[in-house]
Amino acid sequence: MLTTESVSHLFREFNQKKVIIIGDVMVDSYIWGSVNRISPEAPVPVVEVCKREDRLGGAANVGLNIKSLGAEAFLCSVIGNDIKGKDYLDLMAKQSLPTNGIVESSSRLTTTKFRVIVNNTQMLRVDEEIKSELNEDDRK
Repeated sequence: MLTTESVSHLFREFNQKKVIIIGDVMVDSYIWGSVNRISPEAPVPVVEVCKREDRLGGAANVGLNIKSLGAEAFLCSVIGNDIKGKDYLDLMAKQSLPTNGIVESSSRLTTTKFRVIVNNTQMLRVDEEIKSELNEDDRK
């Protein structure tokens, strides 16, 4: 049975743990903007970009949560050898997360989820990812 003391003990001990996270990592890319007109090409809103921000997503977000609880997080995943992959590694460095468990693949792109937000409402999400199995070279 969980008691207040046992939960407190778990949290006190958690900062001594090392946790490995194996999974899909991604860049969550947010675009905030405003809409003031409709496109003449199609009946869709035209979003005027006000702000952009990239964040760690997927298993990397789990790693951030583990770290925020005081444990040491170690991520194992594959990213593309591309611009978003470099952005991902920069985001990891800014969060002081180790990157030596991240494999860069020239046959994949870095999964990126683009979200367009207007008036605190997500209007659109665009996913850029490869869902196929890793090729033989990436598995080595």
